[in-house]
Amino acid sequence: MDKDPAINVLGETLAPCSTRPLTGYFRDGHCNTCAQDRGNHTVCAVMTAEFLAFSKYVGNDLSTPRPDFGFAGLAPGDHWCLCAGRFLQAHDEGCAPKVNLAATHRKALEIVSLEVLRENALG
Repeated sequence: MDKDPAINVLGETLAPCSTRPLTGYFRDGHCNTCAQDRGNHTVCAVMTAEFLAFSKYVGNDLSTPRPDFGFAGLAPGDHWCLCAGRFLQAHDEGCAPKVNLAATHRKALEIVSLEVLRENALG
């Protein structure tokens, strides 16, 4: 799997999203992507209780530990590479988490506009 160029939505080098917990499609701490990443795991977001509840409600439980997959579960404050479509869905429902633009891959722009990402950018 060849990674797409590591460029963020601002046109700069992609910054790390999180190593604790270790995130990313490649589990390299960055929201890197490739053609095989059908979920487009490119939005570096800061988890909130509201978003985690929403995600669980729509069928993607990110807060429950899954030791069989080496997944400890996410908690509010954790940074995580979200699927761009899930982020947009949460935005449309009014519960989008904050976004680290420097760590959000430019491939997210295929699904989410830069305007929407900026609306939800970290302070």
